[in-house]
Amino acid sequence: MSTMRLTMAQALVRYLAAQRVELDGEEVQLFAGVWAIFGHGNVAGLGEALQQAGDSLPTWRAHNEQGMAHAAIAYAKAHFRRRMMAVSSSIGPGATNLVTAAALAHVNRLPLLLLPGDVFVSRAPDPVLQQLEAPQDGTLSVNDCLRPVSRYFDRIVHPAQLLTALPRALAVLTDPAQCGPATLALPQDVQTMAWDYPADWFRPRLWRIAAPPPEPDALERAARALAAARRPLIVAGGGVLYSAGGAAALRAFAERHGAPVAETQAGKSALPWDHPLQLGAIGVTGSPAANRLAERADLVLALGSRLQDFSTGSGQLFRQARLLSVNVNALDGIKADAVALSGDAALCLDALSARLDGWRADAGWSAEARALAEDWRAETARVTGQRQPHGLPYDGEVIGAVQRHPGSERDDIVVCAAGTLPAELHKLWRAATPGGYHLEYGYSCMGYEIAGGLGVKMARPEREVIVMVGDGSYLMMNSELATSVMLDRKLIVVLLDNRGYGCINRLQQACGGAPFNNLLDDCRQGRHGAPRVDFAAHARALGAEAEHVADIAGLEAALVRARAAERSYLIVIDTDPARTTEAGGCWWEVAVPEVSERAEVRAARQAYEDRLRRRQYE
Repeated sequence: MSTMRLTMAQALVRYLAAQRVELDGEEVQLFAGVWAIFGHGNVAGLGEALQQAGDSLPTWRAHNEQGMAHAAIAYAKAHFRRRMMAVSSSIGPGATNLVTAAALAHVNRLPLLLLPGDVFVSRAPDPVLQQLEAPQDGTLSVNDCLRPVSRYFDRIVHPAQLLTALPRALAVLTDPAQCGPATLALPQDVQTMAWDYPADWFRPRLWRIAAPPPEPDALERAARALAAARRPLIVAGGGVLYSAGGAAALRAFAERHGAPVAETQAGKSALPWDHPLQLGAIGVTGSPAANRLAERADLVLALGSRLQDFSTGSGQLFRQARLLSVNVNALDGIKADAVALSGDAALCLDALSARLDGWRADAGWSAEARALAEDWRAETARVTGQRQPHGLPYDGEVIGAVQRHPGSERDDIVVCAAGTLPAELHKLWRAATPGGYHLEYGYSCMGYEIAGGLGVKMARPEREVIVMVGDGSYLMMNSELATSVMLDRKLIVVLLDNRGYGCINRLQQACGGAPFNNLLDDCRQGRHGAPRVDFAAHARALGAEAEHVADIAGLEAALVRARAAERSYLIVIDTDPARTTEAGGCWWEVAVPEVSERAEVRAARQAYEDRLRRRQYE
């Protein structure tokens, strides 16, 4: 048997570079590269191997470990989980900075390979710099924090272990049901150890993303459930987009059977915004069209959705309907006592349609859905079309300005994550092509936006990537704006400054609380008062072009300049923290204190208890 003598790190890099996947009919590298911030624990071993790899496995440097992992996650999401990146950090704070990003990837079922350095297996240097000492367990390091947020975890304590650990990690990363972060902790001494690896192990390998077909008996049960329905509603989740051909299958099924479609945050863009059966967003951030029909549907067909509380109104929105859940993940499929059909979304829809020849929703139901959908499109046009609001503009009016550029709904990709903006974008953004709407709302992680936008731009360099972000999220993590300039990956960042955490401030008051510690003016302050941050100046200091605009008209003019610019461009506009789009939405359970000195809190608690009692009898 032919062998190659390599260090463990060299073997790892060579193996990753050899993995392939089919994308749009072409065989490409599965891993587009490695993000790395070198430090104690990864610079001498893995760093040397990556430098030697050169363009065969490109290395990118970022400014924050969490940020570079967010970029890697966004890259994979923009490729619908068919390509991915790896991320390497040092053994101490660099590794713990990855925990939030790993949790984000885990919740959103997105592939991410984490390669943190680790302490010496030999324990000759003990404790080594950045080593966590756990007196009750000598095997622990900070990397063990990554165990609960990883779908696969291993610590490589001998070079030969790569032969089993790497294929297992990649099997998880490419599995449609188990997809999520995989962590291989790499002790720094083992990284540098040499071993004779089988040469055949490094041959190119083509990974195929499985599309599980439905099981026949379950398919028949699902078909019978649908055939008995007269008022069906389809709820499109992220699994539709991750299924090859899922969007096309959804459209064909809806049109053939007259079934209206609503969409979760993860599923938005699966059906074009102007399709006659497109009801828009569902749930707490949903449109009145989608939520009205959701309350009256006799069957809800959930496609590739986790059915989390924002989509289901804390489990109340679909209570009167029979729930049929199509999902590759068995645990997601059985939520809410659903009739479960395990399998790929496109394959399941096609198979169901073949068994439902002649079945259609009631004509009146389909007609009502079309009318409500048209009414909602008219309302969104009215809301987003306002150019001269009284006082400060709010998010909906800003969204309208961003989308008024010709072709924006077809060509732009909007990126966002947390705060008020996700609710407004879910309702109002016009997504015409799959993937044109990129929201991280499974973990709702503040700080994802700019780093995520960078990952999207790396995946889709031909598209204009519009990052919409609030001042709170921008201040949490903005350093990858400088990375976007360094890598010549242009972003347009629209920063809405409402001087604090406007979304949670409104929730606080809705629960009877006094405005406290959310908007800057309501925070404890020193003698200099709340800061007035010059975001445009800050962005220019990071190398981007930037400007502050006074109103919607100024924003529209600035967007023309931003689209013409050659490097990342940030536009700041002041917005109203109190105003939101009034139409739509549904109840969402947020616990209110049972005892309080504030009359407003006591009233909110009474309303909360009344709602819980009604839930028992609905």
